[in-house]
Amino acid sequence: MKYTRLGRSGLNVSRICLGTMNFGPVIDEHASIGILDAAVAAGVNFIDTADVYGGPPWGPYNGQTEEIVGRWIESGGSARRESIVLATKVHGTMGDGPNERGLSALHIRQGVEASLRRLKTDYIDLYQMHHIDRAVPVDEVLEAFSLLKQQGKIVYLGSSNFAGWNIAQYQELSRIAGSTGLVSEQSLYNLAQRTLELEVIPAAEHYGLGILPWSPLGGGILGGVLAKADRSRSAGAVEKLGDRLPQVERYEAFAARLGHGAGDLALAWLLHQPAVAAPIVGPRTLDQLEGGLRALEIELTDADLAELDEIWPGPGGAAPEAYAW
Repeated sequence: MKYTRLGRSGLNVSRICLGTMNFGPVIDEHASIGILDAAVAAGVNFIDTADVYGGPPWGPYNGQTEEIVGRWIESGGSARRESIVLATKVHGTMGDGPNERGLSALHIRQGVEASLRRLKTDYIDLYQMHHIDRAVPVDEVLEAFSLLKQQGKIVYLGSSNFAGWNIAQYQELSRIAGSTGLVSEQSLYNLAQRTLELEVIPAAEHYGLGILPWSPLGGGILGGVLAKADRSRSAGAVEKLGDRLPQVERYEAFAARLGHGAGDLALAWLLHQPAVAAPIVGPRTLDQLEGGLRALEIELTDADLAELDEIWPGPGGAAPEAYAW
């Protein structure tokens, strides 16, 4: 396994982060625990979840995924808990009450206590805001997280789905307050969806945040969809590609020429991006986990990266040069 620092922090995390959103709603607890065990055995120390995982529309109730992860942690005792970097999130709707969502100081307090109970731990290594909440003053949000740090309930603070200016706002107010601020930003980022390169990645690099890409395979577009459709004799997946079909055809042919699986290549490309700390892989099977781990061994040349840029062009660099002089 390869490890890296999470942004400018001193925290060492595996280059692959195990995402758990499928635990409970998609795969049962037995299979989920098997994936957790296999990931840790392979050297993965970074596990990401969220309070809303396990809830509708897939699962029966919010918190189900955290509960599965918590029972797995408890079964391994203190040694297991201390060997992993545990990340979860707060913001999503957890009930019908008006204060059971968002980033008010009250909901943050209630959210962390509930997550700690479900995860069967007394601290969270990386506590992330699952989305920006523009209705709550930033100083209220930061004060709430600062209190959790003082209480020893969280160690690091991260964001998710923030715009570049949100990152700047949080970091500047944190600097004024004399606090560390954010160490990571979890965002949608993959070869087929590169909008992040306009504003978010430049902000993250400037302020020392590690990027944690979610949906690294673009919802399956980058996972070998054509090859899978050929094997299953199903045209449905191909029809959904629409005008992206030529790109996917060229991409899968290029992956085959390099001798890699399409999904492995997509993850390897992310691992070659300087701002990326760890792509979040959400395997449903052990085979999918192994595919994510294979990406760590892929070395891409400058020519390989240039061809991938031709197949899946980004926005043209950072703003404003991407669209102006």
